[in-house]
Amino acid sequence: MISKRQFFLGVLASSLLGGLIVLLGISLLGVGTSGGSSDFDQTTSLSTSLAEIDESPRNYVVPEGINFIKASRSAVPAVVHITNTSAPSSRSGRWSKLFGRERRVRQSTGSGVIISIDGYIVTNYHVVEDADELEVRLDDNRRLGAELIGTDPDTDLALIKIKAGDLPFVDFGDSDQVEIGEWVLAVGNPFDLNNTVTAGIVSAKARNINLISGTQNRYGIESFIQTDAVVNRGNSGGALVNLDGDLIGINTAIATTTGTFSGYSFAVPSILVKKVMDDLLEFGEVQRGLLGVEIRDADGRYTDELSGVHIQGVNPGSAADKAGLKNDDVIVGIDDRLIKTTSELQEFVARKRPGDLISVKYKRGGDVKEASLTLRKREEDLVRNPDEIKFTYKIEGAIFADLTDNLKYRLKVEGGVQLIELAEGAWKEAGLKDGFVITKVGDQDVETLEEFQSLLDTKKRDFYVMGKYPDGEKEYFKIDW
Repeated sequence: MISKRQFFLGVLASSLLGGLIVLLGISLLGVGTSGGSSDFDQTTSLSTSLAEIDESPRNYVVPEGINFIKASRSAVPAVVHITNTSAPSSRSGRWSKLFGRERRVRQSTGSGVIISIDGYIVTNYHVVEDADELEVRLDDNRRLGAELIGTDPDTDLALIKIKAGDLPFVDFGDSDQVEIGEWVLAVGNPFDLNNTVTAGIVSAKARNINLISGTQNRYGIESFIQTDAVVNRGNSGGALVNLDGDLIGINTAIATTTGTFSGYSFAVPSILVKKVMDDLLEFGEVQRGLLGVEIRDADGRYTDELSGVHIQGVNPGSAADKAGLKNDDVIVGIDDRLIKTTSELQEFVARKRPGDLISVKYKRGGDVKEASLTLRKREEDLVRNPDEIKFTYKIEGAIFADLTDNLKYRLKVEGGVQLIELAEGAWKEAGLKDGFVITKVGDQDVETLEEFQSLLDTKKRDFYVMGKYPDGEKEYFKIDW
């Protein structure tokens, strides 16, 4: 039997041997208070590394062709938030008073793009329309009042200015060089979410969605860049830029049945934007040359041609008329540019000014012809040929005449009378201008000069007249009799 003494010595020897083995293992692994780091030392080291993180912008390595970072850094500081504050117009005020409604101040918001170091900003006309006060919020959150420099409803563009210097701005790019399938970024303030960037591709060019043009504005220019970059309410007037950060368009509209983004957005091309901004800055209004034709796409339905612009009508005395263009001619080129659609033709001509000489290529009976013509002012295009005026009616300093068939067609009216000459008197005092077409006197329709004269002969006191200007703008006036 083992004695207690032997048992105790055996346990002690085993303990010593185990301790030696543990020490030997620690030494071999290199972990200890002198040779390695303890858990506490590792935690301290992690805390130190977090405190030393560099928060400056990183130089990301992004595959060529999808680098959105460079464009975002360039465009975001130059896109602003615009607040439009307006009171109801005097006209709406009259109707509100009539129906017992209180007139309320209205506020709306949109976006704009700084295009110069001294504070010129391009935006949409509908963003600043009817504004009594405009406030611009910059990317650095400064808020500044803005001055309206000029507007162009025909392209839905406007130019405003803030008093500030050394501002970030976006360079104009060449929208003609934009390719379908190219990556683009939309920058703006959708739903008042400041400095929002979305990406997409160009899905079409020279797109007409009947937003500006139509019966209300026959001079509206629509040749939009279509993209699938997400755009919503508040993006209007914001920037569409390429991957170099150059401005290639001003975001203007979306295709939607719900009021929010449904897949496609539309921007005014930068070349047209720059021309409009230059005109507004230099002249205070847009200088636009006109061909003087009624047009539609040539798509095989009304002519044998499958592309180009089919001439439906030529205004007498217009640039096209003087150059010899006729009904059913198909325009296929302007200068060295191929023309396939009405949108392309309208955009290209809209870049020109009255007096500019252009070369028009067209097809007549299958033969290609060419003519040179000088673009005319809108006012010149609306001048009536004296031979068309057979009878006139003069009253209170104004001379009226029957409508021509061409004017009836253009305004889509059955009849009326046109103011062809205006001198001092009740009509001028009411605010009418040359060319106004009267279609109603009070609540009675007017179709002929004879009817107009008979109605006025019965008027003993003040009355209203309603109608349109030749550009389609509706208006009404109170005549103090």
